[in-house]
Amino acid sequence: MKTTIEKILILVGILNIIAITTFLTMPNTQANQEQKTENTIDETVEIAKNENFVFLGDSITDWCPFEGLYEDSVPIVNSGKAGYRTFELLPELEELVYQYNPTKVFLLIGTNDLNTNTGEDELVDNIEKIIKRIKKHRPNCKIYVQSIYPVNRSDDEKIDMDTVSKRENKVIQKVNKNIKQICNKHNVTYIDVYSHLIDEDGNLKTAYTTDGLHLSNLGYLKVTKVLDPYVEE
Repeated sequence: MKTTIEKILILVGILNIIAITTFLTMPNTQANQEQKTENTIDETVEIAKNENFVFLGDSITDWCPFEGLYEDSVPIVNSGKAGYRTFELLPELEELVYQYNPTKVFLLIGTNDLNTNTGEDELVDNIEKIIKRIKKHRPNCKIYVQSIYPVNRSDDEKIDMDTVSKRENKVIQKVNKNIKQICNKHNVTYIDVYSHLIDEDGNLKTAYTTDGLHLSNLGYLKVTKVLDPYVEE
């Protein structure tokens, strides 16, 4: 028969063994948890890398201050090229669009075509080609085509008629109707930005422009509000 003291010593020994075993296994448990958390973070980062919203177009896109308009978490790629016309985008879609494997593309192009010898029909035909090529090479990508923006040809002191040049809102409206038809034909989303930028006289609001064609910061903010539902959907 063991004495009471011996029983107590045995019990203390058992408890010490349990405590030591628990202590030794705790770091491994913590390490596993940390590794699990790290893996989760890595997966989230990888998902973010796979999500790209490409904004494709001319100077109005190129000069857009995206960093100040959208949260850092919004994966925007600025593929705007100042001065570009529709036919100039066509051979550069690999560089400007495909390489980013975009989940969404926002296209705004055409105003420079209207200031040169590109015909209205050719302009719309080129936009259709852009849509078809993106669909072919990135079939899972959602395509959003913005209306060509209005211009301001008023005598306001900030308007630079050399910049506005040949562009006229009547022609822009006509072309926008044809662009919308092309979008409906190919089941892509047409976004009417035009009507959100005009004043009571049908001009691009002076507060929204720097020269009658290009947008001011307030103009970009207005456009962002119009596009937000499509960016977030």
